[in-house]
Amino acid sequence: MFWDSSAIVPLLVPEVRSETLTQQIASDTEPVIWWTTPLECQSAIQRRHRELAFTTNELAASNERLRQFLQHADTVSPTDEVRRRAARLLAVHPLRAADALQLASALLWCEEQPNGEVFVSLDARLRDAAAREGFTLIPAEL
Repeated sequence: MFWDSSAIVPLLVPEVRSETLTQQIASDTEPVIWWTTPLECQSAIQRRHRELAFTTNELAASNERLRQFLQHADTVSPTDEVRRRAARLLAVHPLRAADALQLASALLWCEEQPNGEVFVSLDARLRDAAAREGFTLIPAEL
């Protein structure tokens, strides 16, 4: 399964979808992420700490959950091929650049054969583009 950062953050901090996504990650022996996903997750954790009075202990626990997740994740590295795919995606989907890079890396991971492959995301715009490219979405609905 390819995991977008929007779906990883609820594994790290309590959110409405945390339980559903925790069940999904338990069944995924080799999650795949984009190269910048750890930084995006770190940004979300730090933002929660700053804005919602996330305690120091909660911050440390979230960082540890991220570290554990990353130990088992495969990462798609930044390449010219990812950038070229992202440019094509920007031309056909209303995506931001970062989301186009996420989806491009997922397409590279599955060798442009998304049918039968799973894309895990909570971002509506990115989910729509991933579905149009042929991925199966988790969760099935937002």
